[in-house]
Amino acid sequence: MKNFFAAGHREQNDVTKFVTSIGIPRIGGYGVSTTCVEVTHKSSQIIIDGGSGIRNLSEQIMMGQHARKAGPYHIFMTHFHWDHIIGLPFFAPHFVPGNEIHYYAVQEDLETLIRGIFRKPYFPVPFEALRASIHFHVLEPRKAIKIDDFTVTPYQLDHPDPCWGFKVEAGGKAYAHCVDTEGTRVSRAELGEDLPLYQGIDVMYFDAQYTYPELAEKANWGHSAAQIGLEIAFREGIKHTLFAHHDPGARIEHVLELKRQTNEYFSWRVQEAGQKKETLPEITWDFAHEGLVIKL
Repeated sequence: MKNFFAAGHREQNDVTKFVTSIGIPRIGGYGVSTTCVEVTHKSSQIIIDGGSGIRNLSEQIMMGQHARKAGPYHIFMTHFHWDHIIGLPFFAPHFVPGNEIHYYAVQEDLETLIRGIFRKPYFPVPFEALRASIHFHVLEPRKAIKIDDFTVTPYQLDHPDPCWGFKVEAGGKAYAHCVDTEGTRVSRAELGEDLPLYQGIDVMYFDAQYTYPELAEKANWGHSAAQIGLEIAFREGIKHTLFAHHDPGARIEHVLELKRQTNEYFSWRVQEAGQKKETLPEITWDFAHEGLVIKL
């Protein structure tokens, strides 16, 4: 990109203004990679899911551009659909002697599922040939565990195959990872023992693959709409919500249309509350894009 603008004799200030005016998602895209989220606090790190995005993290680590070079690496798995595991064979620390990699999931067949990824004909390097020390930890539903500075608790999401979200707490802040979920349970009574996933949250990462009308057509597909997430955020006072898990076939224009509809619903909801003299908590939201970094 630098070379392109140098050829046009643009100053860097002009480049910055140009990028800002267009918006990063229009340049980098809302999609590109499948789900992988890194959460850090001081020297602690966890990784949630191993979609194709984990390869970008791997490259940063191997090129020395990442604070955490030697591990250990803690990878939490929500479930094992292809879009959440396809990047795992390309996470280079697997192949480095002396590295430690820990996998965590509620699913009891965690080890079998991970070993199956590193197997011909799917991948040329068998699991037994990996040079890192790899450990597997089956989690108890809704029971917190400690990983360095983090407290991580799995809660069940609304998905046709068992899928678990994670509440991650550290330094007085809390993050809720809520993909893939259809959001068929919305009220506190319906959510029941999974309600804490949405309470006391600073940032929620919520599934918003479809428009609100599309949900009726996509029943039991395991994905939701932003309006569902907004209702939960309003009720529970979630400070900031990021909507994600965009359809792989969606163009940027489609995601921008989802964002427009979400803004329309948000504005209507605030206006309605004003007319009824109801007090809504102050919340913010946006659609997540490739490479997004949120600091709390």
